[in-house]
Amino acid sequence: MTLREDWSASTYLRFEDERTRPAADLLARVALERPRKIFDIGCGPGNSTELLARRFPDAEVVGVDSSPDMLAAACERLPEARFVEADVATWKPEAPADLIFANAVLQWLPDHETLLPRLVKSLAFNGVLAVQMPDNRSEPSHVAMAEVARNPAWAARIAHAGAARTDILSAEGYYDLLMPHSSAVDVWRTTYVHPLDGADAIADWCRSTGLRPFLDPLDEAERERFLALYVERLRAYYPERAGGKALLRFPRIFVVATRK
Repeated sequence: MTLREDWSASTYLRFEDERTRPAADLLARVALERPRKIFDIGCGPGNSTELLARRFPDAEVVGVDSSPDMLAAACERLPEARFVEADVATWKPEAPADLIFANAVLQWLPDHETLLPRLVKSLAFNGVLAVQMPDNRSEPSHVAMAEVARNPAWAARIAHAGAARTDILSAEGYYDLLMPHSSAVDVWRTTYVHPLDGADAIADWCRSTGLRPFLDPLDEAERERFLALYVERLRAYYPERAGGKALLRFPRIFVVATRK
């Protein structure tokens, strides 16, 4: 699966507030005062880019993504910003960056042991790499994907769909990986609990991201059948609570590294 190739901005933004909150929490831990050059890699529809532009109005903010649909939405949202279509896996800044911001993107890329140190080395002195990644592959939302994927009707075609997401490191692993290249590394893990409108809303959330590798190889009828079975399992995992809501637990890991 190519990172964010033809991803749907409108589907992604159905839960804009919930998706933007981790980006805001990540940015709150960036201590830079007057960065000049900022890159928002995997910028998606520009919700994180907008946070950066508001926080640092005097900086040049460049959004980078590989999805034309996401970039079109980002350009409409922030016409004053610059956006570049590029593969984040191989992207390099044209000049040393003061801030590289990567919100919910690097979990789709392999070999973090090489990738993250390379990004730190792309920073200017005292520049910052700020990363947030979902750490939810063991949550019921994703366990249910793997369970439905074992259905004989499509198992042979999507048996490896779960491998589209990288197994990310532990907080300690990222600290040990980046500290040799950094003057400081701040790492933490947070579990958000989102009240959503039942199992159907959880499926809608996942459809724009985690379900993509499972649904993309299927035809339209198979996708509808997959989603129906998936929602059935979600109802068992996420019972209705007070106010008719289901609570989606969503762990995320955060890393802020300052280049020495």
